[in-house]
Amino acid sequence: MAQFINAKEDLVTEAIDGVLATSGGRLSRLDGYPHIKVVFRTDWDKSKVALVSGGGSGHEPAHAGFVGQGMLTAAVCGEVFASPSVEAVLAGILAVTGDAGCLLIVKNYTGDRLNFGLAAERARALGRKVEMVIVDDDIALPDLPQPRGVAGTLFVHKIAGALAEAGADLGTVARAAQDVIGKVASLGMSLDTCTVPGSAKENRIGAGKAELGLGIHGEPGVRQIDFSTAAGAMETVIDKLRGHASGGDVVAILNNLGSTTPLEMSVLSQTLAKSGLATHVIGPAPLMTSLDMHGFSISVMEVDAAALDALSAPVPMPAWPGMSPVVTPPVLGLPDGLTPIEPIPSRNDKTRDVIEKVADLLISAEGPLNELDAKSGDGDTGSTLATAARSLKSSLDRMPLADLTQLFPALGNELSQTMGGSSGVILAIYFNAAGDACANGASVQQALSDGLARVSQVGGAEVGDRTMVDALAPALAALPQGIAAAAEAARTGADSTANIHRAKAGRAAYVPEENLKGHNDPGAEAVALIFGALAREMER
Repeated sequence: MAQFINAKEDLVTEAIDGVLATSGGRLSRLDGYPHIKVVFRTDWDKSKVALVSGGGSGHEPAHAGFVGQGMLTAAVCGEVFASPSVEAVLAGILAVTGDAGCLLIVKNYTGDRLNFGLAAERARALGRKVEMVIVDDDIALPDLPQPRGVAGTLFVHKIAGALAEAGADLGTVARAAQDVIGKVASLGMSLDTCTVPGSAKENRIGAGKAELGLGIHGEPGVRQIDFSTAAGAMETVIDKLRGHASGGDVVAILNNLGSTTPLEMSVLSQTLAKSGLATHVIGPAPLMTSLDMHGFSISVMEVDAAALDALSAPVPMPAWPGMSPVVTPPVLGLPDGLTPIEPIPSRNDKTRDVIEKVADLLISAEGPLNELDAKSGDGDTGSTLATAARSLKSSLDRMPLADLTQLFPALGNELSQTMGGSSGVILAIYFNAAGDACANGASVQQALSDGLARVSQVGGAEVGDRTMVDALAPALAALPQGIAAAAEAARTGADSTANIHRAKAGRAAYVPEENLKGHNDPGAEAVALIFGALAREMER
């Protein structure tokens, strides 16, 4: 898989330099590249307890992204998923530790424990006061003698960091950190493994599956489960965490493991909020990632007032999203004048039958139209039309089917509410203009032509621009000769768009010419399909 890196061996040092260059002067590093990669606060005066954490890279923004006032004093960075050396950790300790001492916050992995532990011993031998806590918040493997340290580590960074910033002594900070560790539980789920730079991707999670409890280095989880919905995935994780957050105020960290989109994370947030698991949430945000892992994790902690204050204390690091209470948002009614006046329903079996058949056609054409749209757009034309068609079918009982002067604008209003993007707006303009023309005594054919003229005026599309107009305009022009002639003209117009290699309107205008050659415009194709269906229906 292609990645935005230069040389694999320079990946971590270049990434650190990027963080430093964009930190506004808040951060600096020790001059020890490539073996010693230590990021530290530029405003540090050693008068307070120093907090040092770190580990392998690939978990960004952890750990360097949380170096700053109110959290870490320094982060010691290893190579991707590799613990930093004893010398690197020792360098970090010596660089930031004064008379107040230093607390090492270490995730429970063998390499980190050994390297940070030995560095602490060597620092003590040099006269530094050093304490160390081990974070073991992962509950995925309950029988594991040494549970892994994952995103719950951030609770320790934030609460211990607030205490250290306030001037607490080393013993107080260390005890508080250990108390936090005893209250934190974390669990993650992913739809895919991560991609380690320079290595082949492991594809162990099959289609339709999700892995529960995999580690932040891509280690296998407790088991693979069937995946169907975001809500189901989140509920599975929440059920495992409920025993660790059973009362009072509970804070949850909703962590993006790397490549889960913000849209997906917001959907997951909704299920978390509705579950009642937490009273406060940190995130959703990428906090302790696993490169490009397509997953999420939840870390929970029961908190008292002091912990809430520490977690809510503002910090200057852009990567920290802050903490918010989980609320039921107020929902306001729609403003007056926005909702259209509902027409009086009326019955016309023939009109209803035609609309239903056209709707069924669009629903059945969802896949092929999406395929066609993928050549020149984002592959959703079929889905957009099918969604609107399903909604239209369900609304026919309240439509004025016997009165075209009311039906046309009713169709426009319905489509404007159920079709996404520009398509719904275009059709709303079209049918509302057609309804106006009908109300003013125009024939059906003239009304439809007037609607097209209004669409071209507002949207700017004309014949030859590679849009639905290329099929709709010739179809309406041929309509006086009968519906069969209109269908034939629509088909010819739609097919002609395959030879228009440069679109002048619509999304295809932003697509390279090579992508358009030989492929019909999906909007024009939909128009041709509709007229074809109408012609077949009228022939019966």
